[in-house]
Amino acid sequence: MSTVDRELLRRLPKAELHCHLDGSVRPQTLLDLGKEYGVQMPRADAAAMREFMTVRDARNLEDYLARFQVTLSVMQHAEAIERIAYELGEDAHRDGVWYLEARFAPVLNVKHGLTPQEVVEAAIRGLARAEKDHGVIGRVIVTALRDRSPESSLELARLAVAFKHRGVAGFDLAGAERGNPASTHARAFEHARSHDMACTCHAGEGDGGHSIREAVHACGADRIGHGTRLFEDEALLEYVNDRRIPIEICLTSNVQTRVAGSYASHPLRQYYDAGLNVVLSTDNRLMSATTLTDEYAHAATDLGFSLHQLATMALNSFESAFFPWPDRQTMMARARTEIAKLLEGAAP
Repeated sequence: MSTVDRELLRRLPKAELHCHLDGSVRPQTLLDLGKEYGVQMPRADAAAMREFMTVRDARNLEDYLARFQVTLSVMQHAEAIERIAYELGEDAHRDGVWYLEARFAPVLNVKHGLTPQEVVEAAIRGLARAEKDHGVIGRVIVTALRDRSPESSLELARLAVAFKHRGVAGFDLAGAERGNPASTHARAFEHARSHDMACTCHAGEGDGGHSIREAVHACGADRIGHGTRLFEDEALLEYVNDRRIPIEICLTSNVQTRVAGSYASHPLRQYYDAGLNVVLSTDNRLMSATTLTDEYAHAATDLGFSLHQLATMALNSFESAFFPWPDRQTMMARARTEIAKLLEGAAP
């Protein structure tokens, strides 16, 4: 298996395209906000909190998602959401991330009176402050939920469109996949696409290849979140490859939810070797106890990726971002220059 210097991987310019805001909260922040808002946390110190929130016992995707009740319990106030978004941007910057898309479902943050609009505005403020302080560009992806009504998803698609060019880069569908087909929410995707909003869709994580087929054909997704079971549908894999539809790969969370038996057996290598446009992401930095550097390191150590191959995936991540093409070209040119320097310095 390949070994690549971890510091080189940290310094590698990267874009993070699949990262849940409510799954990427610092443990100390949970404790601080719990104290501030009178919410009892399951552990009393940051180290114990980090261990508790790391999912090690999930039988499936639904078990994995249960931990979100803890983070959401303190994400019902604009100040808390802004702080968490800012800290995610700061953590991403330390991780070598130049561009970040943070996704979340605003309907889960309204229990104490916030409107979905206020929730989105708070996250945008936090990401904007992180960009000002650290240079990492942050955008929001508004996420609908599979187990909610199609009307709820349509409202969230309208919300995403309303904030287009004002901090929101795309629309998404997530949540418990099995038994909740994406096609039920096709109208929401149609609304987003008809207003020129980029779309991604979780699929092939909690259900099979047919779920990815719905995301691609019924919803018209521009990217696929996870796509782990795409190999089950050879014709669709060819279609996705031919049209360069990016696959947002989250190695650690896929192992945790048991859609992949291990890092070494994850289909990422199969997809990369077939020429698919694959990008690495964290999914949830807290629940998966991971960073983007960690995900690149697992690809090297467990799947045999070389530094040059990882650099290709890093460039894929910039090219696949929901970011205006002229700005993307500028960012990619900068990334190519920095990557060339890294590769030259790493050469034996």
